[in-house]
Amino acid sequence: MIRTYTSIARSPTPWRNRRSVGAIAHRTAVRHARESPITPQSRLIRVASVPAAHPYIRSIVDARCITVIPDPPVPGGAPGQWWPPVILTPDWISAHADEVDVIHVHFGIESFGSDELSAALAAARRRGCPVVFTVHDLDNPQLTDQTHYQELLEVLLPAADVLLTLTGGAAAEISRRWGRDATVLPHPTLLDAVPPVVARADTALRIGIHLRDLRPNIAADEGVAAAGAAAALLAEAGADVRVEIVMNDRVRDEAMAARIEAAASTHPAVALHRRARLTDAEVAAWLGGLDLFVLPYHHGTHSGWVELCYDLGVRVAGTSVGHMSEQHPDEFAVIDLADPATLVAAVQDAAAHRLPDPGRAALLQARRGDRLAQRDTVRAAHTNLYTALARATDSSTAVADEVGVRS
Repeated sequence: MIRTYTSIARSPTPWRNRRSVGAIAHRTAVRHARESPITPQSRLIRVASVPAAHPYIRSIVDARCITVIPDPPVPGGAPGQWWPPVILTPDWISAHADEVDVIHVHFGIESFGSDELSAALAAARRRGCPVVFTVHDLDNPQLTDQTHYQELLEVLLPAADVLLTLTGGAAAEISRRWGRDATVLPHPTLLDAVPPVVARADTALRIGIHLRDLRPNIAADEGVAAAGAAAALLAEAGADVRVEIVMNDRVRDEAMAARIEAAASTHPAVALHRRARLTDAEVAAWLGGLDLFVLPYHHGTHSGWVELCYDLGVRVAGTSVGHMSEQHPDEFAVIDLADPATLVAAVQDAAAHRLPDPGRAALLQARRGDRLAQRDTVRAAHTNLYTALARATDSSTAVADEVGVRS
């Protein structure tokens, strides 16, 4: 279901006249997202996505209607590096605005100062290029101190023509903090196909934690300690449990990695595997063999892991941060890392919902159809939004000239 959350407070006027591009496109796109399927168009809408090379972007774009401009090369950056995003610079916008219908920001604003971001938005305003911002993160998972990121949100959220987000809770928070409406478009599946169910070799319950490269929002020490304590409590109760912890070989904090390895080694039911970064296919294969996946987060807003686990029929236990528990609430257990009993309860709940292999295969097949239908709806909503923005930009030139927002 496509939802728009409307604030009781009056929305602050962004840098574009709200009677024109943003307001017209927002109303039109939300209405058409409910009513219209995706249909090929006579001209592809040109979207400068920040970034372009990201699995989420591929999941929301219908290539019959939309062309995504490739990430411009980053001066001095490695091949394929998209950050800091060149698209969000005044020089790029000024040089390429005639080649763009919409700028859509997803990630990467933390690369800039607030003045730099303001200058980029001003360049987009001068060139009549509408800006969409999908609010994935109200707290940035790549940062510990959120002060700078919050300053950037204070620049971008009031200024964007249209705001999107992934959950009703995030939309309500946006409404409360900024007085802006945000359209809720749920996170679609990222899987091209669901891997086949592999027969289990034994009856042990498998709990997984992926610590990645120990990025700042992961409570790695606390998560490993909670998993070990929960495994001990479950073993005392007679449960056969295996905890599998994966950590990248290249991490941001080697001292923390050493502590984690030492802590994991003290629990016979806990195995830590430090290895090269898993490919997407390897991640899906590993997750598919679990009964419960644990997200030990200090902070965050939404999670692609929650979506992937749902696609694979794996229940999730996570800390009460952000709005990720809303993504698939029936299969998300909220835990307290300081209280291992909460993780024990989540494991027991996962065990109660465990299906035999044929039943699990049937569940995934049925779920796949629903998720593909949802992805079609989300793609249609984006297509209609981009189309409405492009048309509103063209049709509102006279209005914009009157209020002085075009150069």
